[in-house]
Amino acid sequence: MRLIVRQDYDEVSTYVAYYVKERIKQFKPSPDRLFVMGLPTGSSPIGVYHKLVDFYKAGEVSFEHVVTFNMDEYVGLPRDHPQSYHTFMWNHLFKHVNIKQENVHILDGNSDDLDEECRKFEVAIAKLGGIELFLGGIGPDGHIAFNEPGSSLTSRTRVKTLAYETIIANARFFGGDVSKVPKLALTVGVATVMDAREVLVVITGAHKSLALAKCIEEGVNHMWTVSAIQMHPKGLIVCDEDATLELHVKTVKYFKSIEHVHHSIIGPHNLGLQGNLLRNMVDTNQTAKRRRRMMLQSLLNNDDDQDLEDPNFDFEKYIAQLEKQ
Repeated sequence: MRLIVRQDYDEVSTYVAYYVKERIKQFKPSPDRLFVMGLPTGSSPIGVYHKLVDFYKAGEVSFEHVVTFNMDEYVGLPRDHPQSYHTFMWNHLFKHVNIKQENVHILDGNSDDLDEECRKFEVAIAKLGGIELFLGGIGPDGHIAFNEPGSSLTSRTRVKTLAYETIIANARFFGGDVSKVPKLALTVGVATVMDAREVLVVITGAHKSLALAKCIEEGVNHMWTVSAIQMHPKGLIVCDEDATLELHVKTVKYFKSIEHVHHSIIGPHNLGLQGNLLRNMVDTNQTAKRRRRMMLQSLLNNDDDQDLEDPNFDFEKYIAQLEKQ
């Protein structure tokens, strides 16, 4: 699992939007090879969606061959209701980009058979070969989608009763009237999210700092369902400084040091978007060679009087000699 820390919500949104854009471009989707995404609603992804729209308008990304599956939808709320997640997605993203309507999948909370609606949603994901990248946000209690505390970590798309705290929190979207807030929702399960080939979770704000701490510094726990990301082979959390308030200082320093190593020592030219090594670390780039010399000189304090900055110095031969010792 990777943790990327940025200064504030805007920097987090910029990082995540860029990441999503690059993942789509590197995937090179086509009519026969669709890029399948899972998408959230709520306050966390709004900045990401707006920046993706900007990228699209600038011609930097296309959604023509992108398929989306939304995390959840309220039960009983009309599709065109201002607070339905269907309306949310079209207002913030879909109507501003070139995604095909038939490629958008949002659960129908007004279906006559809600269980069948959930089953068909899982089948649709499976038919497309699974989700490539699942983007998610969390609640202050660590729930991902509407998988409230206590949800099974093996859960699938289903009907879910909302926790009282969630209902109270969502009342602000319904004029503060709790009676107008839906009490049920359709939601993907924890296992549905974790089945994706990559999971990226956005966590911002001091009010979510305890949830981040539970996710990062404690074990997998169904009372904090986002903690399941610890078990994912390609899990990524992007957070702001405020969200790190409950983390130990050494935890934050550790993850920041990993990013520093990636960018300053290994070099971004050697790493893929997901942190994977792109090639053998024998650099041909002269700037990268200089970086390795400086690092080695710092480690050895030049005790053997070798002039590592001499342009005639055979750096690779010297490394080979060190490895033999």
